[in-house]
Amino acid sequence: MSGSYAAFPSLSFERPAPGVLRVVMDAPGLNSVGPDMHRELADVWLAVDRDPEVRVAIIQGAGKGFSAGGSFELLEQLMSDYAIRTRVMREARDLVYNVINCSKPIVSAIHGPAVGAGLVVGMLADVSIVARSARIIDGHTRLGVAAGDHAVICWPLLCGMAKAKYYLLTCDALSGEEAERIGLVSLCVDDDVLFASALDVATKLADGAQSAIRWTKQTLNNWYRMLGAAFDASVGLEFYGFGGPDAIEGLSALREKRDASFRGPTSE
Repeated sequence: MSGSYAAFPSLSFERPAPGVLRVVMDAPGLNSVGPDMHRELADVWLAVDRDPEVRVAIIQGAGKGFSAGGSFELLEQLMSDYAIRTRVMREARDLVYNVINCSKPIVSAIHGPAVGAGLVVGMLADVSIVARSARIIDGHTRLGVAAGDHAVICWPLLCGMAKAKYYLLTCDALSGEEAERIGLVSLCVDDDVLFASALDVATKLADGAQSAIRWTKQTLNNWYRMLGAAFDASVGLEFYGFGGPDAIEGLSALREKRDASFRGPTSE
């Protein structure tokens, strides 16, 4: 798509209905998020917010999954280069705050694996719709870093502190049905109607009173803004961890498809 979206070549864009923009993550490795896509996922919501032809955005993944999370290339750069780690930490903050502050409602359509950086938008979307067979995983502690990104700012509000702690500490996978049951997502639907359901909701929102819908989003998201200090701390600790030995071991274990053996120092 030309114009204001030409600056986001890692993403593809469609206009499936009047006032609706579909943003698609389409990359190798089940739409794993590499360095370029990470930056574009953070910045694209500014363009959406300023596009007068867009009333609602849909975010989804191409192929068999929503997103497998950060690519090995991105993770290796975070662990080996301080300057890149500093830049990507800023992008991680921008991604969360740009989704929260985008005046237009965002609908996510989640299928297959949904992990890491891609999961950020999926969970922070104003309406999150998930397929029954989806697998939602916050894999931070399994990688050897603190659960940063989006989790601290929204999971306790969405599903309660007890469930948030359980899934963020253990990295257990959530099915679409379980995610809906505990309140982590808005809706769970059959796999074959996921994208149609997302478009139906987006069209309904696009046909509604725009000022009323946007101001409702604006005020509700003050709940997230109040948790900004906790979120900032989580991101800082996550990226501090990327410079440590546990993250190196976690990435090696993922590459070698084995259990990790974490032996990094603790703060006690």
